[in-house]
Amino acid sequence: MADAAAILAGDEGIESVSHDGLKFWQFMVAGSIAGSVEHMAMFPIDTLKTRMQVLASGSGGSVGQALRSVVKVEGALGLYRGIGAMGLGAGPAHAVYFSVYERCKSLLGGNLPGHHPFAHAAAGVAATVASDAVFTPMDVVKQRLQLKSSPYRGVADCISRIMREEGLKGFYASYKTTVVMNAPFTAVHFTTYEAAKRVLMEVSPGGVSEERLLVHVTAGVAAGALAGVVTTPLDVVKTRLQCQGVCGCDRFTSSSIGSVIQMIVRREGYAGLMRGWRPRMLFHAPAAAICWSTYEAAKAFFQETNDNDTILS
Repeated sequence: MADAAAILAGDEGIESVSHDGLKFWQFMVAGSIAGSVEHMAMFPIDTLKTRMQVLASGSGGSVGQALRSVVKVEGALGLYRGIGAMGLGAGPAHAVYFSVYERCKSLLGGNLPGHHPFAHAAAGVAATVASDAVFTPMDVVKQRLQLKSSPYRGVADCISRIMREEGLKGFYASYKTTVVMNAPFTAVHFTTYEAAKRVLMEVSPGGVSEERLLVHVTAGVAAGALAGVVTTPLDVVKTRLQCQGVCGCDRFTSSSIGSVIQMIVRREGYAGLMRGWRPRMLFHAPAAAICWSTYEAAKAFFQETNDNDTILS
């Protein structure tokens, strides 16, 4: 998730596309659609990432090896186990994210002419805290269902068993880690995106909208890939906390980020903190492009609808 509203905005002297006058519910719907499309499209890669990150010993293997292992034992459908939980969580979480982001960005002056990195970053952090509170419970369910030989029959069974055996805190054991992870993710994402966009816009013929869109998507891919790799250690901690005690995964006496990192390093070395970095990078690079493109398309649709209603009235 990032500054989706600014994706199609051109530099000074270049015509920009802005849909920031939409109604609050329209931002929510556009964000919900974008988030659902993004996560559903990339779900198999997310499954491979989860499988690789929970490995506590031995070589993590390559992405290709992980893929062949899942398909050989469970079939292609094994890559989609837990997608129901993703469907239930991604839509509402992204609706909250984009609506909170757009509202905070507007309040902080991010819609004014010129570049406003602080407004964008602050709005992104606020949106992350709010959306993670919505998404984390379903993310826990999703990741537990993604595990090899998962003991849960489905989404409903997983939810009921976690509630019965661990209580509500079982759904939020990784919430603090998730927020702490997404803060630097957002910072790296924004910094890389803006820098890459600025360089690419200088060499792109600005008069062609399709090429301008390609510039933004390319910058988004670079930003998503770098941010994903840099924050992999915290993502490993999040995955371990969410899957603890299931399918042989370690159980931690404390949900402290520091204590979990120390245990991983003590047992597996620093390499243990980078498990799954390749599929995480492969996930976030195209996911950014998919999410942004879908979000802007939905906003453009609502803008056209609003304009038509204005004309008819």
